[in-house]
Parts: sequence; C-alpha cells; structure tokens
Amino acid sequence: MTVQDKTVEVNGRTYRTPRQPTAVICFDGCDPRYISHGLSSGLFPNISKVISQGFYTIADAAMPTFTNPNNMSIVAGAPPRVHGISGNYYLDKKTGKEVMITDASLVSSGTVLAALADAGVHVAAITAKDKLRKMLGSGLKGICFSSEKARDATLAENGIENVEQLVGRSTPDMYSPDLSLFVLDAGIKLLEQKKADLLYLSLSDMVQHSAGPGEALADQFNRDVDQRVGRLMELGAVVGIVADHGMTDKCMPDGQPQVVFLEKMLNEQFGAGTVRVICPITDPFVKHHGALGSFVRVYATGKTSPEVLMDAAARIPGVALVLDGKSASERYEMPIEREGDFIAIGDTYTAIGSRPDEHDLSGLNGHKLRSHGGLSEQPVPFMVSKPLNKKYQAIVEERRLRNFDIFDFALNGPA
Repeated sequence: MTVQDKTVEVNGRTYRTPRQPTAVICFDGCDPRYISHGLSSGLFPNISKVISQGFYTIADAAMPTFTNPNNMSIVAGAPPRVHGISGNYYLDKKTGKEVMITDASLVSSGTVLAALADAGVHVAAITAKDKLRKMLGSGLKGICFSSEKARDATLAENGIENVEQLVGRSTPDMYSPDLSLFVLDAGIKLLEQKKADLLYLSLSDMVQHSAGPGEALADQFNRDVDQRVGRLMELGAVVGIVADHGMTDKCMPDGQPQVVFLEKMLNEQFGAGTVRVICPITDPFVKHHGALGSFVRVYATGKTSPEVLMDAAARIPGVALVLDGKSASERYEMPIEREGDFIAIGDTYTAIGSRPDEHDLSGLNGHKLRSHGGLSEQPVPFMVSKPLNKKYQAIVEERRLRNFDIFDFALNGPA
C-alpha cells in the first residue's frame, strides 16, 4: 500500500510520498538525439505517449557528465558538492593512491530513496552496474540490487533473493543490452507483485557507447526499452525518464578516435614526472570506451607550476576549457576536496586521456569511440508521464531544469 499524505525533507527539498506507483528511469547515456530519432522513426510508441500526455524538456546533467556523479545527483536531488561523488575514479590527495569508487564511503548526504523508505514507502533501487548499488542504496531500508550481480542477491544484503526466478531468466552478461532490460523487467515484476511503490531503475550505457541513433543495435534496444515503459504505465505508474549524460562520437572525420593524451604531452614538454592525469570515467566497465572521456583532473607532480601547465594544456587543439580546481569546483558544484590542481575538458569530438599505455581501445570491436564527460554531453532528456500542475509549469518557465530535478517533478509535479 502506498503511504499517502506525508512529506520528507532531503537536501533542502520537500518530497511528497507517491500517491500512485512511481518509477524513475535513468536512461544511461541517452543523448537527446536518440529521443528525437526514436520519435521520428516510430521506435517510441510509448515514450511518445509520455511526451504527448505528460511533460518533456531538455535538462542539464551535473558535471562531470559521468555515471556515478549523476546517478547520485538524481537520487540526492542535488549537485555533487552536496553528495560528495564527483567521478568514478579519483586520486586520494592524502595517500597519493588512485581509487575506484565502488561503495558508499564518500557519500556525504542523504537520498530521496532512503528518506521515503524511512517514511514507510516500499522503495526499490535496481541498477545495471553493481558499482552503483552501494552508493544509491546508502541508508536505504528497502530493495537494492544490480542486474550484474542478480544471482548473488540476498535478503540480508539486498532486501530480496531469488531475483533470477523473479525475472524469469539468468543474470545477464555485463556487456549485453540485457543488463539494462533485466533492470526494467525486475522493476515491472516488483510492481506487478505490489512489492514496490517507488522504483529507481538505473540502466547501462553499453549500447550508447557502441551505437549512435539510427544504428541497428541502438534502434532495437530503444524499442525494447519503450515496450517496458509502456508496461510500467499499464500498471498505473507515474513514469519519469531522465539521463545521467549524453553521448558523442569522439572521432576525427575519418572515424578514427580523436584523443589528446594530456599526461604524455605535458610530460614530453616539461619533463618526465611533471603531471599525473586522472580520468574520472574509469570504472570496471572500460572495454567499450577504453577509459576515455572528455573530462580529466590534472595534478602537478613536478617543479612546473600549475599555472604554466594550465596555459600549455589550454593551447592544445581539442582541449576546449581549462580551469583551476577551485574555479571548477565553484562553477560545476563539485566537492573541492577531490579536485585536481586543474581540470581539462575536451571539445565536442575530442576525448582526453593520460597516456596511450593506460587506454586499451581493442574492445571497441570496430565501432567508433563514443563517450561523454564534457559539456557537450550535459543536455539530457527529461520527461514525466503526467501533465504538470501550475506550480511546476511555472518552474519550467523560470529556469532550465537539471536532471536531478526528476524526483521532485515525478513526485510533486503531476497535476
């Protein structure tokens, strides 16, 4: 049963408990161009209903436009400086060690999911990638599991067991479209069995890294997602759909990867050991992008000053913007304690890496390098399957939305 007529406060916002089942989908890597292509080519009969009967706009993702910071922003309803997660990978300044973020140890705020569960709402968070599960489930007294580790889910750890039996098929391969479809099918089963009132369903961007709008793999995947959106609506759910980031070809006109290996270039110019470049896109799923994105953090590890290095980096073709760590933290609302001496952001078609030996592109298997992380991947689709009330119509008129407004709009916005 849905808990009605309650509100919870989370990170300075008030959220109403759901009046009817509510499902928020993080359509990982869903650049708005997938939506426009899908609508024009008939791939989205159900998403087209969401748009025509409800609300649709383009919102801005949090920076950097990577999976961890944006999923956490979505469930926190706040930017990275509030919840503490500003990448998938970082350099610990105190220890000098490089760390992959796979748990909730750096999460510094509450979440909408945990607060609503504490208020008595039956909440389920299902992720494609297990790296996100512990972060999104921080403080959550409810169901929280990943399709990547579905067969291993237990009542003690995940609030559910026998997930494969629930969904009706085995745990998917981590590099398959089914990693995401399994998430949606599990959410549908939980709604059908009335085991959840609020769902957060976070997909994988494997398909989007591999295929652009109009390519067969992407078109089939989008048809499959659309069918499941339709089923969620059939079950009476308010459906909110948003993306954590967009996706762009990072290629030269001939289709070859267009990459600035910034650590290599600066160390060649100023001497070995001058800088260390950290690529925050790095996670356990690097096969399809080679740990190459369009946002890096740079640490001055030699005698050359950060200011001199920044000037040199900014002159490199393909580098669109260089900012010192403090300015980057303030402009993009990121936690200062995990900033580099400076950041570098690639232009639309350029990825930035450290040095060639740290980036294995053999896993591309013939497809273009497609990635994210920069300002070009900040615009994302944002939609709710119900029309908005006057208060939320006014908000839309007043400002550009952020992707982390989605729970506010899905829970508080419907007329």
